[in-house]
Amino acid sequence: MQADQVAALRAFNRFYTRRIGVLDERLYGTPFTLPQTRVLWELAHHDGITASELARLLELDAGYLSRLLATLKSRRLVRAQRSLADARQSILSLTAAGRRAFEPMNAHSQAQTAALLSALDEPARRRLLQATGTIESLLGAPRTDRPPYLLRPPQPGDMGWVVARHGAIYAQEYGWDITFEGLVAQIVGHYIEHFDAKREACWIAERDGQNVGCVFLVQARDEKTGKPERGVAQLRLLIVEPGARGLGIGARLVAECERFARNAGYKRIKLWTQSMLTAARAIYAKAGYRLVSSEPHQSFGADLVGEMWELAL
Repeated sequence: MQADQVAALRAFNRFYTRRIGVLDERLYGTPFTLPQTRVLWELAHHDGITASELARLLELDAGYLSRLLATLKSRRLVRAQRSLADARQSILSLTAAGRRAFEPMNAHSQAQTAALLSALDEPARRRLLQATGTIESLLGAPRTDRPPYLLRPPQPGDMGWVVARHGAIYAQEYGWDITFEGLVAQIVGHYIEHFDAKREACWIAERDGQNVGCVFLVQARDEKTGKPERGVAQLRLLIVEPGARGLGIGARLVAECERFARNAGYKRIKLWTQSMLTAARAIYAKAGYRLVSSEPHQSFGADLVGEMWELAL
């Protein structure tokens, strides 16, 4: 470890604590210190927790936490009730006064954080959140209070990512040539040009600020005439980054397609896949899709067996 690395991290700590105001004797203009506000926040979100559990959660010395709780109890903000399961333990919770005291602090913190983010444009916000996620993952235990990924609508730049990652992943894992990337580009271009928000949707899966998956649900069309197939949707371009597999992202994306299709009034969802895409086929089968036809073909520089699957809604 180098001295300049230690100095850089200490400088960041000083900058950030100053930036968010934790050096103020009373946080957010309230009569509470930072440790007291943390106790109130945890009790607002973990009602019915024991003192020992709270100490572990906050990584505080039991004696110090006891003094914090004594002060809050004296102000009638926190109550302690003996546990029915273990008489040696007390169950902590906020009183009505405690919740009234917590709400303006929480609102102020929310507004302060929103103000910090609003000063940045969307790419900068995503970089910032990616950086904070990296700090958490490197310095702390895995977070259990938030999902490992989120689904969101596409943003500018996402469509290019969809095309590029399809081309790269299928080339790396299956040896497909650039014509597949060309097909994906055509599908994405058609989606953008003919997008109908009531009948079509795209979901991007994001983890720690990085795109890790996607899927499209579109109006199915006859391949020869291009005319819409009445009551039929088509699931297209399902992909999950190799490093994000095993989190249930693929199944969740497929489920979102079904939910949207039902709400849009579709009667069926169809999709075209290849026999060697075993992971995707397993997701479709588990979701209730059935294989209706298959046909050998040569595409993307490979000998393949194309399959049509359908789900009745």
